[in-house]
Amino acid sequence: MIPEYCRALEENEISEHCFDLIFAFDEIVALGYRENVNLAQIRTFTEMDSHEEKVFRAVRETQEREAKAEMRRKAKELQQARRDAERQGKKAPGFGGFGSSAVSGGGTAAMITETIIETDKPKVAPAPARPSGPSKALKLGAKGKEVDNFVDKLKSEGETIMSSNMGKRTSEVTKVHAPPINMESVHMKIEEKITLTCGRDGGLQNMELHGMIMLRISDDKFGRIRLHVENEDKKGVQLQTHPNVDKKLFTAESLIGLKNPEKSFPVNSDVGVLKWRLQTTEESFIPLTINCWPSESGNGCDVNIEYELQEENLELNDVIITIPLPSGVGAPVIGEIDGEYRHDSRRNTLEWCLPVIDAKNKSGSLEFSIAGQPNDFFPVQVSFVSKRNYCNIQVTKVTQVDGNSPVRFSTETTFLVDKYEIL
Repeated sequence: MIPEYCRALEENEISEHCFDLIFAFDEIVALGYRENVNLAQIRTFTEMDSHEEKVFRAVRETQEREAKAEMRRKAKELQQARRDAERQGKKAPGFGGFGSSAVSGGGTAAMITETIIETDKPKVAPAPARPSGPSKALKLGAKGKEVDNFVDKLKSEGETIMSSNMGKRTSEVTKVHAPPINMESVHMKIEEKITLTCGRDGGLQNMELHGMIMLRISDDKFGRIRLHVENEDKKGVQLQTHPNVDKKLFTAESLIGLKNPEKSFPVNSDVGVLKWRLQTTEESFIPLTINCWPSESGNGCDVNIEYELQEENLELNDVIITIPLPSGVGAPVIGEIDGEYRHDSRRNTLEWCLPVIDAKNKSGSLEFSIAGQPNDFFPVQVSFVSKRNYCNIQVTKVTQVDGNSPVRFSTETTFLVDKYEIL
């Protein structure tokens, strides 16, 4: 186990990785007796994913997006007040405790705008020093104490949440998953997550997919609406509506509306109105097949691995195929490769990185050589994101309950991987 976690058999390396070694030894020895485990199992046990941590991160990202949207809304209000004041030749009224003696509306709106721009950067706002010097948005002390308090309040709603525990990684995730700029008063988030396990010799052991439509209404005048759902799924998806949704209406006309048409959907909150589930062992349903062929050679193993997109209507982004490597044998020798690769010597993995897999780029291969046995290169793990969902379920139209007049709406579709392994 020591070469597994330490680069060299030296005291400083042992001290640096002491906790990792303790956890690994704890998996090997129990009550003085050796456990029947191998290196791959120990890595799996010590690096288990936490479902609670994923839920916490998802909630934290949602809070960050809402905080940024609130800050932009306040900045727009202040800019509008400045423009109104300039037209009337007066000072803009105070907002949020500014008072009439703080600063003029124009200066306030400009300073808040600078703060919003600053929070959009993937830097942590309260950092004591920056390579490019301090930001202008932090130099508000001379303008009045009340202005400082208001800006601190904005930062507490957005930037402080982002920088408290998540750090630079969360800032990057927030930037990638930022809400759409043209978010309408009626917005829907369609999200799917897939869990898939395949055998190395072929065969789908289990595939489970969960999807949901989340509805968010930001204007109470659009509370009494109906969603027109188009379901072109032919894979046998099981659908389930929210208890307050009229199930008969959905079954007969594919419309999502409340049982009591006089009531309104909640405002400014995410409501799950429809969810679906697909569980299968049919191999033809696998969205992305992975074929890994390790073959022994004189000096070790030659590994050939290839992918093929079976669902050609999908477009997979940021695809990473992670292949475990034997420890203590050095870096792999790469032959032919489609895309790029990264070798992580600390975790003993080879990451095959592909920016996009779609119908135009539906297959590819990687060849490399390294010392080891064929069993050392499993399990292979896959991760990706997509803006197209796997099941053909979409909201095509939104109308008012009274009069069936159409309502403008926006959608955000995400297809994610919860677990994708070839064992």
